[in-house]
Amino acid sequence: MTIPNPVFSTRMIRYGSEALREAALLIRAGEPVAVPTETVYGLAADATDSNAVAAIYTAKGRPSFNPLIVHVADRDMAGRLADFSPVADKLAARFWPGALTMVLPVRADSGLSPLVMAGLPTVALRLPAHPAMRALIRESGRPLAAPSANRSGAISPTRAEHVLASLNGKIRMILDEGPTSEGLESTIVAPESDCIRLLRPGPVTAAMLEEATRLSVVTGVDNAKIEAPGQLESHYAPSKPVRLNALKAEKDEYLIGFGLMPCHVNLSPDADMREAAAHLFAALHMADASAAERIAVAPIPNEGIGVAINDRLQRAAA
Repeated sequence: MTIPNPVFSTRMIRYGSEALREAALLIRAGEPVAVPTETVYGLAADATDSNAVAAIYTAKGRPSFNPLIVHVADRDMAGRLADFSPVADKLAARFWPGALTMVLPVRADSGLSPLVMAGLPTVALRLPAHPAMRALIRESGRPLAAPSANRSGAISPTRAEHVLASLNGKIRMILDEGPTSEGLESTIVAPESDCIRLLRPGPVTAAMLEEATRLSVVTGVDNAKIEAPGQLESHYAPSKPVRLNALKAEKDEYLIGFGLMPCHVNLSPDADMREAAAHLFAALHMADASAAERIAVAPIPNEGIGVAINDRLQRAAA
């Protein structure tokens, strides 16, 4: 006789010392936990435990060829997991803690689960700025693999409620610390000796990378080759069709605006790009939950962090 898996409801708990201790116990027991970062909410699990990492892939329905970002508590922990070149050291000094992920050669003695790298000789590392994520890494004593805490390919979560709507019954706990500040996933780069390859645009822009290193940023990416998260053609997608560069709503469309314009929800009436980035995924969640059959999005300037916003929108519409 086969006994079915127990059905449970996911608990959403306000972040604090008691919730942190409980979350760390779950991490050490091999369970994934949703936790906020400054970018989006992540689904964190022990990056050294293959069963725990497999639980992330299962909860999200994520393809196993898509690697995961490993989050660390400090630079020393990062150095035990990957080899840092002088360029990588310079980037870490300038942008860590923060919204920059670096794809680096993994150390043979890293102890990381091979599932994290998805068969690649590199690992994606980030030192987050959010105190909840860093506290969870320290309390659990583990580097944490943590993709966005949502169904694979769906809209990324910037609030605990978004996580609950997507993963209720698939994970046991969500640490709730309110909305995230950046609202977009981290920038991902592969540092080279003579350039920086930009694998996914994000809050750390190409201009910021060039200013910090005096190296050119190469933005062309071979989408047929997955070497970092967020490179799938269709990603961050709502359940409804998305039309981009819309100046007005058509019939049965929910219009996400930018700047002064009639719309259902506005990313930034003042056309502030950082504000638009912070509100993007929340607006897509609202549009997806609306009665409208389709979603339209106003044009976003393709400069600065607008490059990252448009990257997410193009993948949402794919």
